[in-house]
Amino acid sequence: MADQQRLTPEMLVPRMGEYLIQKGLISAESLQRALDHQQEEVSKGNPVLLGQALIDLKLMDRADLDQVVTEQIIHLRSALQVANRTLERRVEERTAELQKALERVSELNQLKANFIANISHELRTPLTHIKGYVELLISESLGAITEEQRHALQVSQQSTGKLEALIEDLIMVSLASRGELSIKQESVDIRRLSNLAIKSSANKAQERGVHLHAVIDENVPFIQADAQKLVWVLGQLIDNGIKFTSSGGSVVVSIKREGEHLVIVSVTDTGIGIPSNRLSDIFEPFHQLDGSATRHHGGTGLGLSLVRQIIEAHGSMLEVQSTEGHGSTFKFPLLVAGDSK
Repeated sequence: MADQQRLTPEMLVPRMGEYLIQKGLISAESLQRALDHQQEEVSKGNPVLLGQALIDLKLMDRADLDQVVTEQIIHLRSALQVANRTLERRVEERTAELQKALERVSELNQLKANFIANISHELRTPLTHIKGYVELLISESLGAITEEQRHALQVSQQSTGKLEALIEDLIMVSLASRGELSIKQESVDIRRLSNLAIKSSANKAQERGVHLHAVIDENVPFIQADAQKLVWVLGQLIDNGIKFTSSGGSVVVSIKREGEHLVIVSVTDTGIGIPSNRLSDIFEPFHQLDGSATRHHGGTGLGLSLVRQIIEAHGSMLEVQSTEGHGSTFKFPLLVAGDSK
């Protein structure tokens, strides 16, 4: 940047001396005499302008000099106007290009949302058939099966359950991206919902050797929330904590009342934590902090993105506190039922 040439008036209009010569008001020799005189005065500590030097040497009169200065001012103003118009045109062109780029991004996001929604709905029908026939086979409605076959079918049943949950998540992502995520707020027992979420994740925690429990205030009132989506949120946060916590660690669901109008819900784990410069990345759809083909932790990267959107749809905000290597806490407030404040 230091080598960049600075803009000067001479770049916009001719230099005074050159302009005077072009106008035929002085000769090149006269200009040199004036410049020498100007240098002498500067060396004496008495700087003078070129025009004044020409007048002092009687090489030019004041009227002609004033006329030339006026012309130069007009030229400068005209040049600046041209430069401004050029700059404005370039700004307009760049703004139009940016607008087109933004429209294209919006269009691509809409196409992506529509694609996800269409594919998800199309997957539902064959999955329903697969799920139904697996259930018929397990129940032996289509004939007797061996224990080995039963085990294989139970594994298939578990896999179809996971696939069904993923499809539901994809549909929810497409709805959220189009601003169509509906929240049905009602009076909800947060104690019961948190216990349900913990119960559904208990086996997973046990398999990984992670201690899962809740700390719930006794005086916690009912809250305003969408019960179904809030259970899903708690389940996602709990499963996420379990997934990133080593055996012997813990995941704690905390429900505490704060003042008269709020209940604070938090899920804390003792897992690997999140680097401070990657906190915002965890909320990007389909994004994984470990994006390598050999990453240790599974998942689509949809969970936390949807969690935040559901929490914000409740009029709340998801806060993340994390220290790399020492675990994470996801926390959000919810209004007490019947409280509009």
